[in-house]
Amino acid sequence: MTTDKKGKFVRLAESRVLRTIKYIRLIGNLSNKNNYTYTDKDVSKIIYALEQEIKTMKAKFSSGEDKDEPTFKL
Repeated sequence: MTTDKKGKFVRLAESRVLRTIKYIRLIGNLSNKNNYTYTDKDVSKIIYALEQEIKTMKAKFSSGEDKDEPTFKL
């Protein structure tokens, strides 16, 4: 039973982390000023939102604490 839970964790973690890396890279593509216009404030909001979610994830692994659904608006 423990092996099944570990296998499921590894499978889901690998899939979700790879998907998250892909989306972070896509967010990075928004930095192309030839295609997009944005302010430093916009960039700060994006970075802040991502950093807050990383902190929340770390807290969950430390304490098992859960949080509401994420919200983000520029």
